[in-house]
Amino acid sequence: MNAAAKVDRLQAFRNDVYHCFDHRADALFNLIDAITVAGLVPSFAHLSLQGPFERGHGSLYAALTKGTLDIERVRALVGTTLNCDHPLVFAIDTSTWVRNDAETSPQRGYFYHPSRHSAGKPVVAGWSYSWAAQLGPVSSSWTAPLDVRRVAPDRTAHELADEQVQHIVRLLPPGTAAPLFVFDGGYDPVRLAKLKDADTVSVLVRVRRNRRFFFDATTRPGPQGGRPRIHGAKFLCADQTTWPAPHLEHLETTEQYGAVHVRAWTALHVKSSQDTRPGSRHFKPTYTGTVMLLEVAKLPRETRQPQAFWLWWRGPGVPDLGMVWRAYTRRFDLEHTFRFRKQTLNWETPRVRHPEQADRWTLLVLLAFTQLRLAQPVVTDHRLPWQRPQECGRLTPSRVRQGFVQLLVPLGSPTCAPKPSGRSPGRPKGKCSGRAPRFPALKKSA
Repeated sequence: MNAAAKVDRLQAFRNDVYHCFDHRADALFNLIDAITVAGLVPSFAHLSLQGPFERGHGSLYAALTKGTLDIERVRALVGTTLNCDHPLVFAIDTSTWVRNDAETSPQRGYFYHPSRHSAGKPVVAGWSYSWAAQLGPVSSSWTAPLDVRRVAPDRTAHELADEQVQHIVRLLPPGTAAPLFVFDGGYDPVRLAKLKDADTVSVLVRVRRNRRFFFDATTRPGPQGGRPRIHGAKFLCADQTTWPAPHLEHLETTEQYGAVHVRAWTALHVKSSQDTRPGSRHFKPTYTGTVMLLEVAKLPRETRQPQAFWLWWRGPGVPDLGMVWRAYTRRFDLEHTFRFRKQTLNWETPRVRHPEQADRWTLLVLLAFTQLRLAQPVVTDHRLPWQRPQECGRLTPSRVRQGFVQLLVPLGSPTCAPKPSGRSPGRPKGKCSGRAPRFPALKKSA
């Protein structure tokens, strides 16, 4: 695809985005362009000062509070940017919009946070969102977010992950190989094994170093009475004496990680009590997978000693250890996307009250990042004198954002010209809005 075709693709995407909006379409589209070019701003109102936003700050707030968009159409549009030219690897993880002091915001929950603490615990109050993104063939600061959904108080991250897996599977053309979905340690292997598309996809999840697995039970030599055994020999990740010889093994040397050693043991399952009640005589299902031990000699740009990683894989066929361990290391690319979304695209900047407004803003941020991703091959490097030059077509997200404003004029905008409506009469004299109701953050089990 030449440069002109890539520009046409970006322009067609912008036109399709505009048609996804139902109410306040012009202000919503201008807001996406303002998000794309602004960088980090001190407050939400400062986005109205950006050149692409052709309206006043009142339209800015009205777009977020009263604007409407077709969510399914947005998801389908973002899904058209999926790239099937390399092995399909996707990552799903949650990220929390911290709202500790937003007592008037409903449907907040308590979620883990790696760097912020409350009462001495790494827990914050806010809204958690599950992000699904496609990973590239090599480690990069770019990922391709395809879907985002809020974890409501009556839902779990595993349920949303199941829905997102189904959504991505529907986007794939017929006849494609089984995609690989990578999860961090906060997801349970048993729940991931019960995905509706578990037979057609591969799942890779990190497990704790003290996890316990079991081999299948061996057949007894004769009738002994009672129910047949379900669990065979133990496999303790923390006890090397319980490890038999690995069934699969992979060795290679890389520039980033040095010597890489992957060992795998197949036909291992986890003891689970999720499917039966205590005392039940029904058969307890087991979900068999492959346990992997990943060891590297060094870490890129790190001085600390690397630790061994335990991974659990389940899917059709036999795992390709060389591809699997690289896929998990590329999962960390999603953290770059999370940081860029918060620190540059102002995901947590608006102080919205209602979760529906937060959902609307999150979709706008998703569309803004997708627009940057499509513009990456055609944006020229627009840098400061002391910034290191980068090749065109290989710019980082921050550098693409710096140069995106140069594309806005040739791309044009599908919005209509603003029509000033004069000064608002404001709140009637003597009317009081009253005290807003308070909503405590909700505690729930995983």
